Amino acid sequence: MGDNILLVDDDKEFRSEFRDCFGEYRITEASTAEEALAYLEKPNKIDLVLMDVKMPGMGGLKALRLVHAAAPGAAVVIMTGYSSKDVVIEALRGEASNYIEKPFDVEKARAIIESVLVKAGGEEEVSLTDGKGKVEAVKNFLRRNCLKKVRLQDAAAAVYISPKHLSRIFKAHSGIGFNQFYLNCKIEKAKEILRDTSYTVDHISEKLGYGTTQSFIRQFKKMAGTTPSGFRAKAAAAPRRRAPVRPGRPRKSRRK
Repeated sequence: MGDNILLVDDDKEFRSEFRDCFGEYRITEASTAEEALAYLEKPNKIDLVLMDVKMPGMGGLKALRLVHAAAPGAAVVIMTGYSSKDVVIEALRGEASNYIEKPFDVEKARAIIESVLVKAGGEEEVSLTDGKGKVEAVKNFLRRNCLKKVRLQDAAAAVYISPKHLSRIFKAHSGIGFNQFYLNCKIEKAKEILRDTSYTVDHISEKLGYGTTQSFIRQFKKMAGTTPSGFRAKAAAAPRRRAPVRPGRPRKSRRK
């Protein structure tokens, strides 16, 4: 498997044993929630965060929503040796995908991890053995990290090639440059936020990493043909699509 797991647990011995048991995954370690959040704030490829409940400093339950905010594309599974009903309920309310009791049965834990990764998946596996596969992997990387400041060097490191080589093959395989594709991702994310939330334009600008709101508005208008506020108003006024009629169940006539 090519899935990336961030293992967050203050027990060094446990992390080592976990690596031994789950060698099929690419595992990054963090000993505290704070360390995990610092890692997730940077561009990353994490698919699943496995996080212990009880750790020094910020506990796993308190960190749960912060982890979701930092890595919205990653699933989160809580690990607990204090598996009371209340802990489980609180974890699930915090939108954890599942929980694992410690000490855990390796095969049961594997089944939970695989199930969560399948449900959270959405990106197709791509081969990194050729240029096209590397470019597709970088596109996925940019889509997942469009709210963060991603440099060409960050993306190149994710597919194990030099920035110069990535710049060349990206243009060759996608028809546009790396920076333009990254900007397109940010504007598409801005549209999504404008449609689906009530965040202010100032908040969205900050969230997308723009230095000023005016620079965000100018860039958005240049690429979308309208201002963020104009796009939101148009999206709100658009008629909602009706659910399709199920075949075999025709609507009843209203004839009297």
